[in-house]
Amino acid sequence: MPLFNYTDEQALGKVASVDTTTVVVEVSDSELLKRLQVNRLAVLQSAKPGQHLIGLISQVTRKKLFDIEESDEEKNNEQNLCKVALIGTMLDRDGERHNVFRRTLESVPEIDANCFALEGAELTAFMQVLSNAAADGKSLTLGKYTLDDNATAYLNGNKFFQRHAFIGGSTGSGKSWTTAKIIEQMAKLQASNAIVFDLHGEYAPLQHDGLKHYKVAGPGEVESGKTIADGAIYLPYWLLSYEALVSLFVDRSDQNAPNQAMIMSREVNSAKQRYLEDGGHADILHSFTVDSPVPFDIRVLLQSLGDINSQMVPGASAGKQKQGEFYGKLSRLIARLENKVTDRRLGFLFQGGADTLEFDWLAKLTDALLGSTKENEQGGIKIIDFSEVPSDILPLIVSLVARLAFSIQQWTPTEERHPVALLCDEAHLYIPQRNMAGAADDISIDIFERIAKEGRKYGVSLVVISQRPSEVNKTMLSQCSNFVSMRLTNADDQSVVKRLLPDSLGGFSDVLPTLDTGEALVVGDASLLPSRIRIDEPTHKPNSGTVDFWDEWQTDARDGRIAKAIDNWRKQNIQ
Repeated sequence: MPLFNYTDEQALGKVASVDTTTVVVEVSDSELLKRLQVNRLAVLQSAKPGQHLIGLISQVTRKKLFDIEESDEEKNNEQNLCKVALIGTMLDRDGERHNVFRRTLESVPEIDANCFALEGAELTAFMQVLSNAAADGKSLTLGKYTLDDNATAYLNGNKFFQRHAFIGGSTGSGKSWTTAKIIEQMAKLQASNAIVFDLHGEYAPLQHDGLKHYKVAGPGEVESGKTIADGAIYLPYWLLSYEALVSLFVDRSDQNAPNQAMIMSREVNSAKQRYLEDGGHADILHSFTVDSPVPFDIRVLLQSLGDINSQMVPGASAGKQKQGEFYGKLSRLIARLENKVTDRRLGFLFQGGADTLEFDWLAKLTDALLGSTKENEQGGIKIIDFSEVPSDILPLIVSLVARLAFSIQQWTPTEERHPVALLCDEAHLYIPQRNMAGAADDISIDIFERIAKEGRKYGVSLVVISQRPSEVNKTMLSQCSNFVSMRLTNADDQSVVKRLLPDSLGGFSDVLPTLDTGEALVVGDASLLPSRIRIDEPTHKPNSGTVDFWDEWQTDARDGRIAKAIDNWRKQNIQ
């Protein structure tokens, strides 16, 4: 039985103007005009039988008209108009299926076609069609439609991750809550595979089967000798690309920077070659490059640089020597390198112990970070806490993990690839706009831009999460085809989201500053309908809840809290 059985008497008005995706409806009765509300749905008769067009009401206006008749008697008239953005087609039948909604426009209304308000029983029935259409085993549940609290809002899980997604919202809008809801559902899948970049440790409370917590080792973990099995992640320096090594060790303002970079390339390559020769890895020797993930001893590199920096060569006169070509030109490079190696904050890079120099260390690391639930029997969703990584090198380290994931997928035979999603929380901190980027940021941006452009064909998906979309790299956002937008109060952030939405839905984003906490506008390939959704509460809430200042100030503060904070600060470890 067809879902819509409207009669002409139920019509609110008739189509007066038709554009490519926009229709203007003239409403004859001003009382009926009151039933039309912006961002609600409307149904229009299609030019094809067995179809109805679904539209989103974007504007409702009442105009006063003044007609001067031949008797010069002035008479007031009203013109009631409703602008509707067409968003899809409802088919009474599609093959064996009945009542099918499609996000395509197979036709447009004719002039004088009837327009009906989608409300009451018809709205509930339509929302159920949407829910049933999405709940086909590929569904990702976010919450309930604001239009109808009885209808569950589903997204297509395939399209959400295939075509990248953006989750944005001001502080306290429910952004982390939404992310936690998505993580919760991913963790329930048999062979889920995702990495969550947790910059502040706020997702630590999430506890589900299929989920594993890791932390980039801080001074406390390094001192106590914790390993991957204990949840401590070490990212040894030899995993860094040549560009990243140069960014970390070479001061670009140094007049000898070009020489230092060139010599580093040569000596790192030589150190890797020596490691392969000593380990008997002849099969790799003929094809490795300076960027290949081959271990090398940083002490050997320091020794080589020191020898070059103090090298004396035969002079013009017999028996006399002169300073070598690079004598003294590497002093600042060596000093920076020695300082980094001994910096306790960078223990996860340089102080991981002999294990991190083993040839099979990379296999252990990637198995932990990229193994699916079924493979590692621990958790397909890996939440990595970067809270103790120094902010000046944070972009380098986050992008290192992203590059590992992308490289593993790239070098895996096509038929054996298992897709992985990267959830980039606080993305503006390590994928900023180009004009706001430093040297470390540039390397991070290059890696993430490549994943955004090429990741789909290698099975790598990005979910970009940020409270400041205006500060996130534009290329990243332009590659996202799904948007979950929470409340945004900053005009620059609002304008970014508006520009990314289809022109016909531009007005739909005007409600961004008025959304309630936990409410979102959802638009994109994964959503059957551009919708306003109230996000369901996750089972475990992240550590990002807003503190109730006024209430807390009416209770006594905890004894010894400041002394404990100072102790933790000195130890660089929260206990």
